[in-house]
Amino acid sequence: MNKNLDIVGIGNAIVDVLSQSEDSFLEQENLDKGAMILVDEEQAAELYAKMGPAIEVSGGSVANTIAALASLGSKTGFIGKIGSDQLGGVFQHDMQAMGVEFNTPALTDGPATAHCLVFITPDAQRTMCTFLGASNMIANADIDKELIKSAKILYLEGYLFDRQSAKKAFFTAAEIAKNTKTKVAISLSDSFCVERHREEFLELLENHIDILFANENEIKALFETDKLDDTIYNIKKICDIAVITKSAEGSIIVEPNKKYEIPAFPVKNIIDTTGAGDFYAAGFLHAYSKGHSLEICGKTASIIASEVITHMGARPQTDLAKLLADNLKI
Repeated sequence: MNKNLDIVGIGNAIVDVLSQSEDSFLEQENLDKGAMILVDEEQAAELYAKMGPAIEVSGGSVANTIAALASLGSKTGFIGKIGSDQLGGVFQHDMQAMGVEFNTPALTDGPATAHCLVFITPDAQRTMCTFLGASNMIANADIDKELIKSAKILYLEGYLFDRQSAKKAFFTAAEIAKNTKTKVAISLSDSFCVERHREEFLELLENHIDILFANENEIKALFETDKLDDTIYNIKKICDIAVITKSAEGSIIVEPNKKYEIPAFPVKNIIDTTGAGDFYAAGFLHAYSKGHSLEICGKTASIIASEVITHMGARPQTDLAKLLADNLKI
């Protein structure tokens, strides 16, 4: 089967609103530092009114990964729901301007385009308050079978599990991929998301997933343990490849009979950790789609993740293909 795209992602189509914040503000607003918190439209408006000066950029976890992949030179597509409004138009323009194939019909009757309020504290940690809006309305009708069939890898966003129609679309897409020899990867997205849908995530992993991306907290939540070694033992039994990120401590790549320890790529001045996991996944999937070894995939991922933490926002501000060529000789 002809696979003319490298990676197609399915995820939330969100516009990020980023602002510097103090820890005291998070405490005042009862926000768990470092978490992703779902809010309704009224709560989002109230928090936005209290934010300091902000910048707006197109975002969404898997959408960020797809954007980084496009910068690396991968051929990509994206499936995600926007509203028929100004923010929706901005999101669509941003994706298509990068060469991403994005044609999901906009929602004409319903909530506005999703947006995420990102509060960045002095230690570069980000706390996200997300109004899912139109992005949460994705359904089976939006799943582009031909787009998925044309991809080497389908990449799914765990955040979509928070609505039943989106969850069904998720499983539909995974089944299409399975039947058309498209590899399926998933990001667990958030430890609270894992706790809400633990059993369904395990079912999806056992039956549909080839590559798992998770940070240390998410993988521990999945297996309800505080011991990383236990999670590694368990994940080997249900997933071909598992990638566990550990922030400044680097990452671990696990396959049934081998484990790779990948150091973090050094960064002098960390500004904002928003999107670090998204860019890590981009680097890994880019190298994997080219047939490189898992060790090279991990090294590529670490280099790419290092770019996004040097500036605000989770879209690339440098040529990622050049960054990779300058720092990794294959």
